[in-house]
Amino acid sequence: MFVTYTSQLEIPPKKLQNIALALNKSATVSITDQEGTIHFVNEIFCHLAKYNQDELIGKNVKMLNADCHLPAFYNVIRETVESGKIWRGEMKNKAKDGTYYWTDTSIIPFISDEKLYQYIAISYEITEQKTYEQSLEKMAYMDPNTELPNRNYLIKWMENHSFLIDDSVTILFLNLDQFKKINDNFGHDVGDALIQQISKRIKHSIRESDLLIRLNGDNFGIILEKNTNKKEIEQIARNILKQSRAPLQVDHHEMTIKLSIGISSKIYDPKVNDAKEFIRSALQEANIAMYHVKKNGGDDYSFSMDNQKIHMDRSLLIELELKNALINNEFHIVYQPLINLKKNNIVGVEALLRWKNKQLGTVSPGEFIPILEKTGKIIEVGKWILRTVCNQMKRWQENGIFLERISVNVSPIQFKEQSFIDDLKQIIDETQLDASYLEIEITEGTILEIANVSKTLQKLQGLGIKVSIDDFGTGYSSLSYLKQLPIDTLKIDKSFIDDLDTDGEIIVNTIINMGKNLRFRIIAEGIETPHQLKYLKQQQCHEGQGYFFSKPVGHEQIPILYQELQVTK
Repeated sequence: MFVTYTSQLEIPPKKLQNIALALNKSATVSITDQEGTIHFVNEIFCHLAKYNQDELIGKNVKMLNADCHLPAFYNVIRETVESGKIWRGEMKNKAKDGTYYWTDTSIIPFISDEKLYQYIAISYEITEQKTYEQSLEKMAYMDPNTELPNRNYLIKWMENHSFLIDDSVTILFLNLDQFKKINDNFGHDVGDALIQQISKRIKHSIRESDLLIRLNGDNFGIILEKNTNKKEIEQIARNILKQSRAPLQVDHHEMTIKLSIGISSKIYDPKVNDAKEFIRSALQEANIAMYHVKKNGGDDYSFSMDNQKIHMDRSLLIELELKNALINNEFHIVYQPLINLKKNNIVGVEALLRWKNKQLGTVSPGEFIPILEKTGKIIEVGKWILRTVCNQMKRWQENGIFLERISVNVSPIQFKEQSFIDDLKQIIDETQLDASYLEIEITEGTILEIANVSKTLQKLQGLGIKVSIDDFGTGYSSLSYLKQLPIDTLKIDKSFIDDLDTDGEIIVNTIINMGKNLRFRIIAEGIETPHQLKYLKQQQCHEGQGYFFSKPVGHEQIPILYQELQVTK
């Protein structure tokens, strides 16, 4: 970066030394002639460059060049000062001991008898600032585990790269087959070490001109620098696959890793295409091709074709888009009020996950949550939900909105995760929410599926966290069995409430009475009509929720409902 000024300075030569001396205590100062020969340096200059004055006077200023700036950089400096203008910019220099330092420098040309005869450079050291900037840039553009460039760097690279008209950009999307099993069986440390080793193998399998990036998790991308024909691309893909198959030693474990590779070639015109959107589209096409390889057993490559998009299964597309949904901030939480049916006021809220994707639009939880569970992404998303919800509850409390509890659905996959309780403790500590305000909702099926459910429930109780059984009545558990577990609440499934308008009263009445006898709080889900509400009040059901009171709303609406909603319907 540099700035030029159009002013020209005409100062008698004898006054230059006085100017330099005046600046001696505040900046580095050097005076050179038109050829770059040094005639004067001050003490600060010598201290920074680690030379004494005798070693610098009479030498060319080029001796301090760090060889990191391009020739064009120095050409601009020369052209600016030779035209009589001031040049200002940041320069990297090399000290006598080989260390480097940065300066914010102004180079001022001086005129005598309408001729340029000397230049004075005034500089301030900014090494610490540049080091900080570089560390921030590294964080933004580099994957910390592999030290490979990341997706952000790829976008920057596309924006700054010189492309010819009708240049075809080829992207390879690589995914490690069966990586999740390795993470589950050996732990994330082994998984990280494996990623490091496999990234080095991939790097050695491609050309120096090709760009390898880590996209996320077990996904890598490769940009082929040159406009390569199909045979060359296939040879590169085959070479990567061959190298990846050789056994690896990771933490005393021998592993054989195979890859699935999808390939996309697209025309990129920087005048027409937005780099970020182009990368998203190209990676998606290559990703789709990779999934077709994976569906056929993996350990192969495939080119992206239009018919792959046309025939792509919707569930596969959802799985594909879910991979980056959390990173892209596509998830959000809505809250449905829980109403005390006797006092007609809001006593809590249930947090519900929603997903809006750029390509798919709003996707039903019934579609995407099973896929999150199948892929294991539900654990990461589940932790995000808990952290978001606890933070939100804390903010409401700070603003005078005191609900009795906030209820969060937890997937069976997350509930049985070994680190579930520790993760929950960490989130509570981070958000500083009193754990007694949190309620975990699990399904009746979760209790039946998980052998050690009682142990986990007892740990939740020990933390002061409440537990609710969602969709009660749809499974096969008995109330007497549930009574043996530390459970606080039963939620009657919406399907039974829907039947109240026909012949479902006996089932609902039985659940309410038996639940109350066993001292459970009873909540009716899906209340939508006055008849349903009237019957539930008659049976002294404790709480209810549903569209009759309020649909799920954004967090900003809850304080309004808290203050205004009085159930008089």
